[in-house]
This record gives sequence, structure tokens and C-alpha cells, in this order.
Amino acid sequence: MKTFQLEGSKRDSIGKKAAKAYRNESLLPGVLYGGDEVIHFTVSKEGIRKLIYTPEIYIVNLTISGKSYTALLKDAQYHPVSDELLHVDFLQVFENKPVVIEIPIALEGLAEGVKAGGKLSLEMRKLKVKGLYKDFPEKLVINIENLGLGKTIQAGSLQFDKLELLNAKDNVVAAVKLTRAARGAAAKA
Repeated sequence: MKTFQLEGSKRDSIGKKAAKAYRNESLLPGVLYGGDEVIHFTVSKEGIRKLIYTPEIYIVNLTISGKSYTALLKDAQYHPVSDELLHVDFLQVFENKPVVIEIPIALEGLAEGVKAGGKLSLEMRKLKVKGLYKDFPEKLVINIENLGLGKTIQAGSLQFDKLELLNAKDNVVAAVKLTRAARGAAAKA
């Protein structure tokens, strides 16, 4: 998994007024939880931009006032109208403590159903998994070569090393849907 370096400084005051004052200075308020104590801090908006606006997941090496932490981005809050980033939450991770996170899916291969005229549909972009952060891959690769026309891959049929899937077992991850051309070819046959 990729790592991301982020520097911040501890906040002296917390609350709505203080957060607004930090935002006016182009600083973004944030919180780090999951460890011994909850740490309130600020980071620059430009410094966190590449972490927020990407589909990839990162392990964040967070340095707050000289002290270093290993964390995952857990949540980001946006303004309801302007879509401006307002607040970020980080979860401190440890090597021996399992964590729940959503990891992107990557499909591999050409499905048999697509060769027969069907259309491949990715129903879920991410899967929720539980495990140690050092075991997380950058993407969950799913082979779809044996996926026939009108068939689906469900979350219950998937397994990944050292990871526990938390999605419902009947959730459809990928499907090959019938098209009009495929239905017409099947009717003629």
C-alpha cells in the first residue's frame, strides 16, 4: 500500500468559532483518534488535496507538532452547497490491531459473456474488509474470465488472503448483462 506524508500542528482551541478561524487562514481542522488520546490538529488545505481527491487508499505518516503517527483517512466532511472541504478524521493504526476499511476493486480478464455479446457491469467500486493494515493491497483484483452471459459475481464467493470481507454475501460485485443483440442471437439459436 502507498504511503502519504502529511504535516500538521496541534490546535490550541476547538469548537465552531476556532474551526472557522482556521479555515479563513487556509488551514483545515482535523482529528486523530484510535490511540491513547484524541488529538485535534490543523493541516494545510493544499497539503491534503492529493490524499482526498483520489480513488486510491494510502497509509498516512502524520506528523503533528514533531510527533509521528501512522493513520488512515477515515472521513472527510464537505460544505453542503460549495462542496468545500471542512474537516478530516484520521484513525490511528497499529501493527497488531485489525482495522475496517474500504478497498477499490479491479476486474481482471475478458468475461466469456462479453465475448458472447453481453455488457460487463461493475456494481460495487469498493469492498469493505477487515484486517491488519500491513496486509491491505492497493486494489482487490477479481478475475472475471469465467463469467458467462447473465451471470454475476457475489461478495460471498470472494476470498482474499488475510482479509475478512464484511459486505453482505448476496451483494453483486460484477455482472454480465444481456443486451438486445445478445437476446436476439439467443432467440435465433
